[in-house]
Amino acid sequence: MRELIEQVFAHHLSNPLLDIQADAVPVSVGATEIMVTTDGFTVQPLEFPGGDIGSLAVHGTINDLAVSGATPLYLSLSTFIEEGMEIAQLERIVSSLGRAATSAGVQVVAGDTKVVRRGEGGGLYIAATGVGIRAPGLSLGMQHIRAGDAMIVSGPVGDHGIAVMLAREQFGLRSDLQSDAASVLPLTRALLPLSGLRFMRDPTRGGLATVANEISRATGLGVLLRDEQIPVREAVRSVCEMLGYDPLYLACEGRVVAVVAADQAAAALAAWRALPQGEFAAIIGAVEKTQPQVIMETALGGKRFLEELEDDPLPRIC
Repeated sequence: MRELIEQVFAHHLSNPLLDIQADAVPVSVGATEIMVTTDGFTVQPLEFPGGDIGSLAVHGTINDLAVSGATPLYLSLSTFIEEGMEIAQLERIVSSLGRAATSAGVQVVAGDTKVVRRGEGGGLYIAATGVGIRAPGLSLGMQHIRAGDAMIVSGPVGDHGIAVMLAREQFGLRSDLQSDAASVLPLTRALLPLSGLRFMRDPTRGGLATVANEISRATGLGVLLRDEQIPVREAVRSVCEMLGYDPLYLACEGRVVAVVAADQAAAALAAWRALPQGEFAAIIGAVEKTQPQVIMETALGGKRFLEELEDDPLPRIC
């Protein structure tokens, strides 16, 4: 285990704060608000088009900080390795994790490894804790959402869910589609100057429809989404039609759903479309003073309810 930590983890995650001999490390965050989040990752397969469980662990953790208005700084990792996993694959994944962390400007400062017996794990599980800082006085949350606010999404939905599903090769389908897994920090930073920014969320498990239902339930207001305005790639739409999935319930790992005051929706949209990640951003609906429910308005003028997700259509997706 010592050799594994030194030759794989410490080798790829090396930085001045990573002390593999210490039980705890001090980190300096200044006199600002400290934000902490923890997440677990069990995606299968471990490597998929556009990413792997290593980069996903970094992006998923720092994105939870980013949509809270924080700047991610540090990560702590726990890895659960199944006996028999190839060292070459583990090294690829940890190397990818290290590159993702460096690119996002965060440092892995602590970690732990455990090995589980063959057949008791999916090759590799990762649990990650992220620490960041947020400017004093900044407050985002569903409690700030008001009737009339606009809802926007930063790009096409469902890419991650379908890319991982196709990588499992269960249905004999092929596509060039890649996961959208990425840091959303540039997207969240672009909206922070807006005084009318109410709330941000990365629509991971349960997708866009689940975020909309969470907003409706928490606020007691209705959410109206407009089908023709929601960006969905044609490849995602085609696979969903063939297999009976709804792209609005599929996980995204590099998108942001934001709620902003109606009079600042155009400014928010422009800020996102000025970024490479936000090229296909769109205003997709609004919060309304109606009974708490989520309604989809179709291109033909019809309406349908978007219920809360009862069963995960694609387990082990993140």
